Amino acid sequence: MNHPAVKKAKNKILEIVFSRTALVLLLILLQLGAMFVLSTILRDYAVYVYSLELIAQILIVVYIINDKTCPEFTCTWMLLILIFPVFGCLFYVYVKLELGTRMFGKRLCDVQMETWPYLKQQKEIVEELQVSKPANANLARYMANQLHYPTYRNTKAMYFSCGEEKFPELLKQLKTAQKYIFLEYFIVAEGYMWESILEILKQKVAEGVEVRFMYDGMCSISLLPYKYPEEIQRYGIKCKMFSPIRPVLSTVQNNRDHRKICVIDGKVGFTGGINLADEYINKKERFGYWKDTAVMLQGDAVQSLTMMFLQMWNATELLPEQYESYLTDMSTELKRELGFVIPYADSPYDHENVGEEVYCHILNHAKKYVHIMTPYLILDREMLDALCRAAKSGIDVKIIMPHIPDKWYAFAVAKTYYEELIEAGVKIYEFTPGFVHAKIFVSDDDTATVGTINLDYRSLFLHFECGTFIYNNPIVHDVEADFQKTLTQCERVSVADVKKISPFMFICGRVLRLIAPLM
Repeated sequence: MNHPAVKKAKNKILEIVFSRTALVLLLILLQLGAMFVLSTILRDYAVYVYSLELIAQILIVVYIINDKTCPEFTCTWMLLILIFPVFGCLFYVYVKLELGTRMFGKRLCDVQMETWPYLKQQKEIVEELQVSKPANANLARYMANQLHYPTYRNTKAMYFSCGEEKFPELLKQLKTAQKYIFLEYFIVAEGYMWESILEILKQKVAEGVEVRFMYDGMCSISLLPYKYPEEIQRYGIKCKMFSPIRPVLSTVQNNRDHRKICVIDGKVGFTGGINLADEYINKKERFGYWKDTAVMLQGDAVQSLTMMFLQMWNATELLPEQYESYLTDMSTELKRELGFVIPYADSPYDHENVGEEVYCHILNHAKKYVHIMTPYLILDREMLDALCRAAKSGIDVKIIMPHIPDKWYAFAVAKTYYEELIEAGVKIYEFTPGFVHAKIFVSDDDTATVGTINLDYRSLFLHFECGTFIYNNPIVHDVEADFQKTLTQCERVSVADVKKISPFMFICGRVLRLIAPLM
């Protein structure tokens, strides 16, 4: 007789093999296989198609070189076309002609334009910022003019150094809701954290509070049932998946909603790296201790988080939105001690690399130090140069990485950057108790950003992301204090340590770095 544990494992394997997820992945692989077979068949008729293939390769390469994208994406596509000429060309053309991506991008742009009247920049705020720090005033103008994310004053901020700190405050604030609650998260998993939140949402709906809940479709792969929105809607909660996973080869499914936003009555807003699953509050252990961060805003700047949520929500809605009903009155009394706050979002469709712009801005204008926490370190040349240039200029640049990674292949690629960074003067540390999921930059005791944006290609170029840039707010000291405390639990990585990496990890990292932009 089989042992119960063995029987349970077998049943689990069968569930995975015959699940909807396995079917979706199988159908996508079949579509890729069909494309590859087609390219192979065409190559068999080399006499007839060689000239056409050569012309197509030349035209596509010329187009790629002149395309407005980062050089690393250009190199990866050219490598793919060089190794698999016909398949590479077909795949590139397919990606560029993807109608679903264009249609969704156009719809999102239209919705964003609808919200612009509610995201106007007060000129006097930028003028005050100009006096305090001209470089930050330039960033504020860029944010307002190109992206319609204003700079605010009169915004209180609270920093959370881990999920265990944020969770009780989130529950407390949710219980105060009187008008509406908006939730937008990348990962939601059934367990203590989500069930605790869901009970409050049910209660609030019963009290007449409007609740909208949106999560990324990747959750349907292994965390939630595919029809989970229907189950949640039975409680009176408006619920939807962003970009559900479907068995169709489509670039739309490559652009995930990686944001974490909670807005309560337009008065309180949360963002940061913490999702709605038990590992984020260390109720469940996956990769040792889970180190994460978040920020809570109270005041004028919450208005931008409200509009960010409504933009994404309405990108798949047909009925017009009453944006005015979700706005709050702006403060009339200036509280100078709260400094300046800029909530911002990043989209793969607007050709503005906002997340990288903010990070490079902090590196380029630091005078004493830049301290960073990130779970991944897969850098394009611009980001790599900014880090090295800052360190070579005498700026104290420190990066805290995980010691226990969640993805071995991403860790292998990250280690390929270590030697160059360390030789330039960047100090790299690994958090020995476990996994760092935080995404923070803090500089010079006056500037910080806390958000969802990792230092990798997916976050910087392919995902929907968000963050909060903070200047001269007391919270900056809390972020730096947390960094210093975390640093005491870290081991510094030396060049000698890098050279001890196993041959397998070394080779995998170097090979995977070639295709990192497409990972």
